[in-house]
Amino acid sequence: MGKHHYVKNLTLTTINVVFLLLLSSSFWTCTASQSKIYGHARRGMAGMWPGNKAIREAYMGKRSRVGTFNVLDYGAKGDGRTDDSKAFLAAWNVACKIAGSTVLVPSGSVFLVGPVSFVGPYCAPNIIFQLDGKITAPTSASVWEGGLLQWIQFKKLEGITIIGKGIIDGQGLVWWNNVPSYNSIENTASSDLNENMPSTRPTALRFYGSNGVTVTGITIQNSPQVHLKFDTCTNVQVSGFTTSSPGDSPNTDGIHLQNTQDVVIYSSTLACGDDCVSIQTGCSNVLIHDVNCGPGHGISIGSLGKDGSEATVSNITVQNVYFHNTLTGVRIKTWQGGSGSVKQVLFENIQVSQVQTPIMIDQYYCDGTKCQNQTQAVEISDIHYANIKGTYTYQPIYFACSESSPCSDVSMANVQLTGQGYKKIDPFCWAASLDLQTRTIPDIDCSRKTKY
Repeated sequence: MGKHHYVKNLTLTTINVVFLLLLSSSFWTCTASQSKIYGHARRGMAGMWPGNKAIREAYMGKRSRVGTFNVLDYGAKGDGRTDDSKAFLAAWNVACKIAGSTVLVPSGSVFLVGPVSFVGPYCAPNIIFQLDGKITAPTSASVWEGGLLQWIQFKKLEGITIIGKGIIDGQGLVWWNNVPSYNSIENTASSDLNENMPSTRPTALRFYGSNGVTVTGITIQNSPQVHLKFDTCTNVQVSGFTTSSPGDSPNTDGIHLQNTQDVVIYSSTLACGDDCVSIQTGCSNVLIHDVNCGPGHGISIGSLGKDGSEATVSNITVQNVYFHNTLTGVRIKTWQGGSGSVKQVLFENIQVSQVQTPIMIDQYYCDGTKCQNQTQAVEISDIHYANIKGTYTYQPIYFACSESSPCSDVSMANVQLTGQGYKKIDPFCWAASLDLQTRTIPDIDCSRKTKY
């Protein structure tokens, strides 16, 4: 190649580079104004962008808001008095069309939101609901006419995440005061709280028919009934989650699982008036670990088999859980006359403090109504208890299994429970095939094989 030819090519190359730089500067400036629509650039590419620092920073600032839809921008007042339901739905309807988008409920505001459903199945996947502020429920009976089953619902979604440090407040007292068994005298002087609410109390937050559900960081308090429910969902993860309701608030389960598979619940604190976690029929592959439960009724599988129904639950693991001031610790409860099975269950590394009955299997469960004796029962097998220690206030172990369908393949190892208080009774075991791999404290006798 000749010298002049080389210089000519170099000159043309230089001109092309300068032209491309100018063109690209114009491109990025234009893109900055259009980033709200497209938003495909990555933050990590900032160092490669042409143009000056101010342009890049302006674009970056714009990009940080792309795909984030603040409910305040859609008409929400956030004053705790104005109904912001329509604004929440408006923000959702826009976010629904964009994969990976975020609905932002900002901190520093209180949003009054009525019954609302964020519904697929035609939404884009992986939407984030960023809850940093506070959402409160209406306390007027007229809002709840017809007896609604849920307050806030996410339905038929693929990859839905609720994350943040915000609070969902169900204003449960207005509902609990209508339940005869609830005798709280707090705030009963308020005329608003004496309003006659419907007899059907809603779940605070429900996910239905969704896959890839994540709930992390948020708090749900004072739910009218169940705090957090997953129904017909798969691939569920709950972490850093808090429920906060009085121990005598009626039927306020912390987390309720139904027809849901592949679940992990961890690093959460659950205080409520019923089961901290309730595992119902159709659930399998559930792992619960590093959870603080109390007050409440413990972690329960069931109740199952009511009204002769069939129930199946399998592959449940509960480990590294601390129970304090609860009705039970780990419990399996089934109605007489049901069918199906509970199997492959492990309760391991459990610490209990001031728990009435830490370990329970009850195949004669009855909720206080008149229950007739029936021979058919949900079969219970392959149940294992290991390293369960602490204090109880009434009865350490209660195994009441069906004579026609005894509990089989039940094992216990390193169970050490110390009674406290004046009304302590001995362990009870009926129709259970129990394998004692170590001696329990106190002793339990099911007249089965022992190993110690």
